[in-house]
Amino acid sequence: MKQVMCFGTFDLLHIGHLDYFTQAKEHGDYLIVVIARDSTKEQEQKDIAFCEHERLQLISSLKIVDQAVLGYPEDHFKIIEEKKPDIIFLGYDHPPIEEKLKNKFNISILRGKPYKSHQHKSSIIREKVLG
Repeated sequence: MKQVMCFGTFDLLHIGHLDYFTQAKEHGDYLIVVIARDSTKEQEQKDIAFCEHERLQLISSLKIVDQAVLGYPEDHFKIIEEKKPDIIFLGYDHPPIEEKLKNKFNISILRGKPYKSHQHKSSIIREKVLG
């Protein structure tokens, strides 16, 4: 069974997130979604509408997601070591960490394509919804 792992905050879940999961799942049989911890977002000075446990519950309820887990706040790579996915699937707007991942793990790293990023990007939706 080929496992694919993807990452994100997934606050204010929207169709762009579902497209990201769909793209990721196309590359494997089992989709693991790692959800950013509240403490990580606070360190990045990013506001979130839903706490990590609410976001975990939302993502876990999606049929396309086989497993949703919270990441580790101190060591972002620990979850990769623990779950041992075959593929890491990054979002189109995820910071460029491919080289760091390639140096640390012997793993395939793929990047998703945007889904109407001028409309369905979390920052745009956040601005519309939360002002």
